[in-house]
Amino acid sequence: MRSGSKSVAFTYNDPVIFTEYAIDTAKACHARGVHTVAVTAGYVQGQAREDFFAHMDAANIDLKAFTEAFYDKLCFAHLPPVLDTLDYVANHTDTWLELTTLLIPGKNDGDAELHQMSQWIVDHLGPDVPLHFSAFHPDFKLQDTPPTPLATLTRARRIAMDAGIRFVYCGNVHHPPSDTTWCPACGEAVIVRDWYELQAWNLKEGRCGSCGEPIPGVFEDQPGHWGRRQARVRP
Repeated sequence: MRSGSKSVAFTYNDPVIFTEYAIDTAKACHARGVHTVAVTAGYVQGQAREDFFAHMDAANIDLKAFTEAFYDKLCFAHLPPVLDTLDYVANHTDTWLELTTLLIPGKNDGDAELHQMSQWIVDHLGPDVPLHFSAFHPDFKLQDTPPTPLATLTRARRIAMDAGIRFVYCGNVHHPPSDTTWCPACGEAVIVRDWYELQAWNLKEGRCGSCGEPIPGVFEDQPGHWGRRQARVRP
């Protein structure tokens, strides 16, 4: 509250592994008008899933790939529970949902897989769930895999948009056109971003300032001025 933060994000360590603590913290945040965001792989089911997302205002869920082989070999997990979570959050909660897929060269970046994933998103989650394709860089046990080229990200973005997903972004790269939110009706730029900097804001009451088309999302009337600034929050 002293820092002026509008939200608290549970991230880096997946919050489903400390569900009780995340829920307690979320309750304390909501009591003070602070929103909560979960950044998670979505690998949770049953009552724990219901309890957790009941207290999250927004979630960015990793859809790491769209093959069981990837989840089995690289994640030591399974794809269907993640798809179940995505369906649950999108269709059975009020939690604002966005997806992120880290594209790893030769692992999950093939055209056929991207087509299948994009079509599943449209069919099960709808065209307005934002999708972020992020660039991979070599680390840990995948140091022999090259970084993701920008061309791979823009190709994936085009496949997803051609499938009907209206808001697709490229991350971990400097590419302002794919950082920008474009109005799906008139094609004008609604929110122009350059890394963490806002360059333009053309939203009025959640609608495109040029044509009035509703833009799905959770927006305040005016943008903040946080930018690249970081501030340590002390107890």
